[in-house]
Amino acid sequence: MRKTTKSPGEQIVKDIRRATRKQYSGEEKIRIVLDGLRGEDSIAELCRREGIYQGLYYKWSKDFMGAGKKRLAGDTARAANTDEVKELRREAKDLKEVVAEQTLELRLLKKSMFDGGGDHE
Repeated sequence: MRKTTKSPGEQIVKDIRRATRKQYSGEEKIRIVLDGLRGEDSIAELCRREGIYQGLYYKWSKDFMGAGKKRLAGDTARAANTDEVKELRREAKDLKEVVAEQTLELRLLKKSMFDGGGDHE
């Protein structure tokens, strides 16, 4: 089987299409999904008008419904890479170190009391 290679011109066109591809904001995606849910036009017509593939519309719709379902179910967990979460992890680490130091000091004090540092009964 022969592998076909793209000509330099075809590759340039592909690169230009990729670089000039429209990026949709979250608000635009929501607007498009809500337009589809209203049912005033068919999904095919909506996608033609917006210049998107139907598969992309259905992906956005699925994501939209999934996010709504999680929110309504009370799932308000945030992404684990937010600054707030990083700060809380750092604080927890610092607190664990303090507990470890105090535990060590307590053990040393007990040892010194019972190993000749204090009176035995």
